Amino acid sequence: MDGIVVVLSGPPGAGKSTVARLLADERELSVHLHTDDFWAYIRKGGVAPHLPAARRQNETVMSVLAGCAFGYAAGGYYVLVDGVVGPWFLPEFRRLAGERPLHYVVLRPSRETTLTRATGRGADALTDPEPVLSMYAQFTDLGELEPHAFDSSALTPEETAGALGRALAGDGYLLT
Repeated sequence: MDGIVVVLSGPPGAGKSTVARLLADERELSVHLHTDDFWAYIRKGGVAPHLPAARRQNETVMSVLAGCAFGYAAGGYYVLVDGVVGPWFLPEFRRLAGERPLHYVVLRPSRETTLTRATGRGADALTDPEPVLSMYAQFTDLGELEPHAFDSSALTPEETAGALGRALAGDGYLLT
């Protein structure tokens, strides 16, 4: 199936980028949009996205990102959006989806697993425990979207990608 957008979300250290790459590599036509890149495009006036002062900036970045994702999807690409995309950002994705399939998955390993993974990453990644745990807390109760959470605590990235790939081949994690 072509023209699908999958938003692969969760806190820092959940494994989003690794799993998104694995899922994208399984498709003939695929795009992996790494949301961190979209914040890096801001040359002047950028605010760290985890700070409260970044709200307007984050809304702008998510709007641009959603437009990009559905632009690729319109061309028949299987699009994986990888980043800290909370449910509060989904209205723009839903609006742009129209009739296109939109899936939303929140990788949510245990708090301990998330912290270990996040703080053990390279220098270019967010490794400070305070914002990592703050963002983790934002994904602990997804309300009506709770069925979209996936616990990857005990799984390798390959196992996680395999399980998600099977679910996404059907209606797993479908929003629209």
